[in-house]
Amino acid sequence: MRPLSEPKDTARLQQRAAEAGLGSISEKVLSGQRLSSEDALALYATPDYLLVGMLANHVRERMHGDLTYFNVNQHINYTNVCNKLCRFCAFQRLPKQEGAYVFTPEQVAQKITEQLGEPVTEVHMVAGIYPKLPYEYYLDILRAVKSARPEIHIKAFTMIELMQIARRAKKPLEEVLPELIEAGLDSCPGGGAEIFADRVQKEGYHLKNTGQQWLDTTRKVHAAGLRSNCTMLHGHIETQAERVDHLVRLRELQDETGGLQCYIPLSFHPANTEWSHLPGPTALDELREIAIGRLMLDNVPHIKAYWIMLSIPVAQLALSFGADDVDGTVVEEKIYHEAGATTPQGVARQEIENWITEAGRIPVERDTLYSVIWSGNEELAPVGSAAPVLG
Repeated sequence: MRPLSEPKDTARLQQRAAEAGLGSISEKVLSGQRLSSEDALALYATPDYLLVGMLANHVRERMHGDLTYFNVNQHINYTNVCNKLCRFCAFQRLPKQEGAYVFTPEQVAQKITEQLGEPVTEVHMVAGIYPKLPYEYYLDILRAVKSARPEIHIKAFTMIELMQIARRAKKPLEEVLPELIEAGLDSCPGGGAEIFADRVQKEGYHLKNTGQQWLDTTRKVHAAGLRSNCTMLHGHIETQAERVDHLVRLRELQDETGGLQCYIPLSFHPANTEWSHLPGPTALDELREIAIGRLMLDNVPHIKAYWIMLSIPVAQLALSFGADDVDGTVVEEKIYHEAGATTPQGVARQEIENWITEAGRIPVERDTLYSVIWSGNEELAPVGSAAPVLG
């Protein structure tokens, strides 16, 4: 296995790319040049998806070698009540609808307490938009988590949640963020970006934030000193050109702020949604999306293959299509399972290590900010160090 070395077989890669009519793209990738929107569209158009994966794998190995990151985390979806009525969502409920719930701060703390016997380092906390929840509620659930487990990292609140929180606080987000940080917020997830295109937003989630609002809110999050991730929901009604536009706008944001640490392409799951008639992406679509994300987002350090969404075998394959992260142990994921996901709702740490090793990579346990907690190769990634990024 190659821990951190220059990828091999570049001659074979160049030959295959030339045969596919993508020689100029291959030259850019091998020399570390930025790809254009036209390059991305060509990568979507080629039938040689393995070539796209090979190009992305070259970048992945140049940046990370065989190192593959995971963390020991848990998810808490504190309410499924939501007023946004997104057509792609199976998780949302109206306030009096059967199955609707809102966790109290005490119940959130109990969820944390239930995992005290596990070496959890992160709680991922996102939910629906319920306008009746007061501003103090959000502060209280952050404090409840820190009270139950003071050392845990809280990654919470998508950009649409932050917009709602500021609305309830009746203060600008720039004033709200320091108060959330004081209460325990440590970073933000990347969900809710969907597709930035106005056409898709109006047809699929017109009550939700626009793409520009997501970008503007993320910019404020980074200005407050918080890191965040970024996402794209693919495989529904969006076009390839709209996906490329989304990636370019993420790349431009990262050029400006440097606050994005990981990109996660999210596959649309049609079951139990208003778009249940759509087929959703295939495994090959998912692998290509991960690969193009790695190739286009040259300034985002990490690409995640979210195993809950992809399935374990596809996530393993994704580690050769540009991904260097598989997320974590999760524990009780609800959003994708409401939409028909058949993966487990959580796994043991050892299982993740085994998946990564079976895929020919070196497992590295990280914290949320990618400092190394444990590595399958201690010499290359000493405990407590930042995850290495080369190139």
